[in-house]
Amino acid sequence: MLMDHPNWLKQRAELTPDRMAVIQGDHKLTFNQLFHEAKKTAGQLKSFGLRKGDTTAVLLTNRLEMVIAVHACFILGVRIVLLNTKLSMAERTYQIEHSEAKLLLTEQPFLEEHREGKPARAVDIEDVQNAAGPPVTEIESIHLDDAATIMYTSGTTGRPKGVMQTFANHYFSAVSSALNLGLQEHDRWLIALPLFHISGLSALFKSVIYGMTVVLHQRFDAEEVLRSIKDNQVTIASVVQTMLSRLAAKVDSCPESLRCLLLGGGPAPLSLLEECKRKRLPVVQSYGMTETCSQIATLAPEYSIEKLGSAGKPLFASSIKIEKNGTECQPGEHGEITVKGPTVMKGYLKNEAADKASFNDGWFKTGDIGYLDVDGFLYVLDRRSDLIISGGENIYPAEVEAVLLSHPKVAEAGVKGVDDKTWGKVPHAYLVAASPVDEEELSEFCKERLASYKVPKAFHFVGKLPRNASNKLMRHQL
Repeated sequence: MLMDHPNWLKQRAELTPDRMAVIQGDHKLTFNQLFHEAKKTAGQLKSFGLRKGDTTAVLLTNRLEMVIAVHACFILGVRIVLLNTKLSMAERTYQIEHSEAKLLLTEQPFLEEHREGKPARAVDIEDVQNAAGPPVTEIESIHLDDAATIMYTSGTTGRPKGVMQTFANHYFSAVSSALNLGLQEHDRWLIALPLFHISGLSALFKSVIYGMTVVLHQRFDAEEVLRSIKDNQVTIASVVQTMLSRLAAKVDSCPESLRCLLLGGGPAPLSLLEECKRKRLPVVQSYGMTETCSQIATLAPEYSIEKLGSAGKPLFASSIKIEKNGTECQPGEHGEITVKGPTVMKGYLKNEAADKASFNDGWFKTGDIGYLDVDGFLYVLDRRSDLIISGGENIYPAEVEAVLLSHPKVAEAGVKGVDDKTWGKVPHAYLVAASPVDEEELSEFCKERLASYKVPKAFHFVGKLPRNASNKLMRHQL
């Protein structure tokens, strides 16, 4: 049993009340202001029926109100389900139902889609902040073993799985990151990634644990981000390959204040890393996932040139080994990446079968393929073999295939990622038709059931799909 902590934001507001907590455009909040806003919002959420032990779903874009709402929930002792704003209503509804969320905290235009209040009552964040409700006086402690957040990640079966991230996971992720990247008094961390992704959300935890300013952007725009880095003296920014590529195209040299571009979301091509090296952009590659509460391996800055292309070594207190057929691999030998440590999730929500399949003696089987070199540096070769990473978003072919197969005119379906200069990879569908059907009809069918980034960008009609002796689809042969 881990010991309890005082509420992190409350303690941070006591330690450094006047230090800037978050900046978004012209709007700024100190830690003291953020704490009082969160206390006020907690009281307002209480007036909507939220109580300690409840679960609330949050469907918001990157805005100060979301930062306040997250901390307000923790003050109440309410766990949060973070919903991807790009999901279809059907996908969101499943996650709200499965998590048994009592309330859906959202904004327009999503509010209109959930007006009926099923499966949870939908409330506009602005209505919450205009509601009557005295600030709460009882601040819940941080119980490190408790699930703080739940994020859904698609599985190979096509059914999303709820990843339970504890306060301990978030705490050790922040501490391990600081031990690796270092922590400086004037650090400012820019986030243009969505807060519903772990790469974005983790910065909010780092902020209150470190006493560090977060510079929040509603969305990524290369010119705006570069301007913000200069104007706000940003020292660290989290990026995925698409963002890094666009930033590199806009600059000739590194902005003066910037000391780290933390790269996640899948392996980057060496050509891009070499371009960044030429322009002295301080790219630090990392490896992680929702299940590890962000990075679990990061390339230390001093090795960024010598080990170009590596995701580095495991963060302090975490371990990585490569396995093949239950046996640990030798240096340079390819196998499945398995990880262990205090940032690894508590488990999947209400899914014992997935837990059993994913864990072995405390080691989490990532499904990713890679190797360790003779110096112990990790190289990631494939992101879960069939997984498509498009602009930093994860797409599981099985999920898209399941939707395509529900169309009456589709007999067989296979989906794989195809290289794309802008997004890294985009999904293409390979179909055996049961009866004549055109691409436009299929595209519209998918758009009604899937997030836009999951909709195939091309449909290829074939006579048959490649399968092995066990009739398993061989996607790599599509």
